[in-house]
Amino acid sequence: MISTTSLFAPVDDDLRLLTNNLKQLVGARHPILGAAAEHLFDAGGKRIRPAIVLLVSRATMLEREITSRHRRLAEITEMIHTASLVHDDVVDDAELRRNVPTVNSLFDNRIAVLAGDFLFAQSSWYLANLDNLEVVKLLSEVIRDFAEGEILQGINRFDTSLNLEAYLEKSYYKTASLIANSAKAAAVLSDCSREVIENLYAYGRDLGLAFQIVDDILDFTASTEVLGKPSCSDLISGNITAPALFAMEEKPYLQTLIEREFSEDGDLEKALLLVKESDGIERSRELAAHHAQLALNNLDCLSPSSSAQVLKDLVDYALSRLY
Repeated sequence: MISTTSLFAPVDDDLRLLTNNLKQLVGARHPILGAAAEHLFDAGGKRIRPAIVLLVSRATMLEREITSRHRRLAEITEMIHTASLVHDDVVDDAELRRNVPTVNSLFDNRIAVLAGDFLFAQSSWYLANLDNLEVVKLLSEVIRDFAEGEILQGINRFDTSLNLEAYLEKSYYKTASLIANSAKAAAVLSDCSREVIENLYAYGRDLGLAFQIVDDILDFTASTEVLGKPSCSDLISGNITAPALFAMEEKPYLQTLIEREFSEDGDLEKALLLVKESDGIERSRELAAHHAQLALNNLDCLSPSSSAQVLKDLVDYALSRLY
């Protein structure tokens, strides 16, 4: 598998600067929020989202140096992403993320909710200070999408009538919206043509969907150590993802098990076996590959550069996590 460390070489220095800045942007005023933020920004995340912002910035500025607004946009993107993870962990009652204790398990739910709120508020304030209304609108939409995605996921627990379209919509809200809108915002800050701006939005959307589908496959196929959180946590909590959706078409009994919320002994084990015996995982792989290809097609608008190449390589990276 490709490692992100070598992948992000063209924006390595940018990402180092970003990590230092993030701790200063968040940590100064509130010791406990500072501790929470420090913990989050140190937890070895791959920084994929800010890296995409920086890569799009460099790929669209080419001969010119990227601006402080591009850099700030990357920081805002990581703040929004981190805030969403903090809230996610509270909603899911998660104790581990990236093999590190979550904010809610270290402090408590109340502090974690407030830490997430604080990060969202902080990111909104820095966003407003970019003085670019279009960018403000794009990233505000992301924050709204996160909430909508969480609500949809909560309402649809154990709901076997969920279809593929609804699954992809929720995946867009929870994952792809941030990647799509922040890539688009970076192109807006570079004064790109409308066509390039829309292509980069589409790239981010399909890359985000490919990432989410791969994550959902890994939830069934990878170990807790690899995932950094318990495996099969989606199915256990009634979150029906692509592998289970496809499996239900072939194995109707899976629907029965989900609808009774695995209430009888051995239900969960039976359900996992049905998913693994079906074509669910293979069909999910094909779906991820389909979105990866769509993402790739949208990069033809960029002139050749090392940053544009990494944006292409990221598509392979998204899929390579399966092997």
